[in-house]
This record gives sequence, C-alpha cells and structure tokens, in this order.
Amino acid sequence: MLMNQGKYIFSQLMDLVSHKVFNACVNRYKGDFKSKQFSCWKQFLCMAFGQLTHRESLSDTIVCLRANAGKLYHLGIGQAIAKSTLSNANESRDCRIFSEVAMILIEEAKSLYLMESDLEVDLKNNVFAIDATVIDVCLSAFSWAKFRTTKGGIKVHVQLDLKTAIPEFVQITPASIHEVNILDNIIFQPDSFYVVDRGYTDFGRLYNIHKAKAFFITRAKDNLNFSRVSSLPSKKLDGVMCDQTIRLNGYYALKDFPVRMRRIKFYDAENDRVLVFLSNNFDLKATEIAQLYKHRWKIELFFKWIKQHLKIKSFWGRSENAVKIQIWIAISIYVLIAIAKKKFQLKQSLYEIIQVVSICIFDKVPLHELFAKPILQNFKEQNDNQLKMF
Repeated sequence: MLMNQGKYIFSQLMDLVSHKVFNACVNRYKGDFKSKQFSCWKQFLCMAFGQLTHRESLSDTIVCLRANAGKLYHLGIGQAIAKSTLSNANESRDCRIFSEVAMILIEEAKSLYLMESDLEVDLKNNVFAIDATVIDVCLSAFSWAKFRTTKGGIKVHVQLDLKTAIPEFVQITPASIHEVNILDNIIFQPDSFYVVDRGYTDFGRLYNIHKAKAFFITRAKDNLNFSRVSSLPSKKLDGVMCDQTIRLNGYYALKDFPVRMRRIKFYDAENDRVLVFLSNNFDLKATEIAQLYKHRWKIELFFKWIKQHLKIKSFWGRSENAVKIQIWIAISIYVLIAIAKKKFQLKQSLYEIIQVVSICIFDKVPLHELFAKPILQNFKEQNDNQLKMF
C-alpha cells in the first residue's frame, strides 16, 4: 500500500507519475529549453488540476489556482502563474511529450489490469475495439480542424482493450480524416481480435489484419456481393440464422481479400433486429462472435465517459498543438484514476472516484482512507452506462 506523508489528494495522485520517466520524455523533445521557472511538469500539474476539478476554461483554472496560492508550493506548482504563461506553454511545447507520458501510463495500467476481463466469452486472446469520436469545434476559430464546408471538428481515434477498458492506441486528427485510414497506423498483434463497425469495411485493410495472423469481426454492408461456399447447421434457438463460409465476388473485393471468410446472420432478440457479421475466424462459435461484437459498445461508453467527466468538449487553446496537449492530458487523468483504483484497492467506480477527488482535492487524508468510508452522496451514477470493470 502506498503511504501518505501529509500530502494533498492531488499530490498523491500526481505521485503516480514517475518523474524520471516524465523528464525523459521532456528531454527527448527539449520541452524545458530556455524555460527557467515554468517547466513542463508544472504545465502538466496545472492542466491536470483543471481536469480533476472540472474547470471550464484556462482562465477558470488560473483563477482557482490563484485562490489557493498558499497551497501551490505543496502541489509542486510553486508560485501562482499568469494565464499567458500556461497558454504560451500549450501553444509552443511539443505535444508529443504528453502523448508519450500518456502511453507510458497506459502501459502501466495494462500491467495492473492484466488478468481482469469482463467479457462474456472466455478467451485468452486479446480483444480490441477500434472506433473514433468527433468533437465539434468552430471552424473560424480552429481553421486547421476542417470537417465540412462550414463546420469544424476534431476526431479522436482509439483502439480500446475490451477486457480492461484501457486504451491501446490513440490518435488525434482533424475530423475530415476517415476512420478507416487509421488502420494503416495500427500494429496488429497475432491471435488478437479486432472488433470494428461497418465504417471500417475496407477489404484490403481487413486482409492486412488476416496477414498479421490476427482476427477481425465487423458487420457486413447490405450490398455485400458474395458466393456461399459451405454452411454449418443453423441454431435458431441461439439466434444463429446461418453460419456460412463465403468468398467475395467483386473483382476488386476479391483482389483485396482473396481468401474465404465467415458470414454469420444473427437474430438479436433483445433489440428485435437481424445482424450480419463478417470474420476471418472459423474456430469460435457463431454466438461467441456475436457476443464479442456486442462488447464493442464499451468503446462508446469510453467516449461518453471522457466527454462527460473530463474537459475535451471545449478547448483551452486554439492551435492543433494546444488541443492535442489538452486531450492527451485528459486521457492521462483517465488512466491515472484507473491506476489509483488498482494501487489503492478502491472499490468505487471511476465516476465516483473522480467526483470525490474533485471536491477533496486539497484534503490531506491518505487517499485509500478517503475511500475506505465512502462519502454517501447522491451521485448520478448511470449503472447501465458505466464501465463495469471499474
């Protein structure tokens, strides 16, 4: 158990970030070059403070910090800073510093949650969902984030581990970049499953997953042109209307995906709809394929969680670099809360933890004691929309 030495709750959370690792990332991109007082670490602390206390803007964050000027030394920030100092740092310092810090925290969280799984299917294989969410912005203010003629947007692409709800891969682009292009940047792990929706149907890219000795699960488009090679007996009582081995008919489709694939037609009784799945895995039961696709919903919950409980829907800077820094630090906070939950053996959900932290940020009680006797408040916990493993 990590011990507290009279530190604020905020400092106890920030202590989960290795200074040695953080400074290595800073030095790699010369983040503190010509910076005498306001280091990258202080920048990270200020932005993390804003995220954890649900500040609405950069000005709001600075006002809150100045109101607690006597405590800033113990937070590691030192003296109160000007808004322009933090704003300039977000504009000028390389966002890759914070992206690498976030990915290192993700690796740590993955190791902590290694043996956990909330899947209905008992699999030793890794199971990932890939999807993207769009954050609307004003095109006149964010000219680099072109989406449509009169609309701007930023797209956050995520590969989420469905067993642990920890992101495996994150990329931030203008919303005009189509999701399917991100498959070119992902390194597919052999024997792993990749669950995607129909927007990622590109047979050439799906074949790349197949060639990497990995498996994909997606939904078929309505106009799929194919020929049936063989069929397994259907199990309509389980919702399996057909389980076929097929080959594609189109000249370009067959050229892009020259081997056979599996087509499963499944009746979803719960929602009274018929779903058609495509996969290159012939070993799992048809019902297991359907269940794995059902778990894709967890990535939607991940996007919903970070949009509701972290500040990524309104941005504290207008440049691409400042926006990316804010999003990467928000993701770092999400992962830090998950790490704290495991290291301090907290039973509360991520939602409850971040809410309690936000109102107890300046308490000096040991963090594990803060949650040992939960503050009984009427948190608006949406049980059906929360990630159960947290």
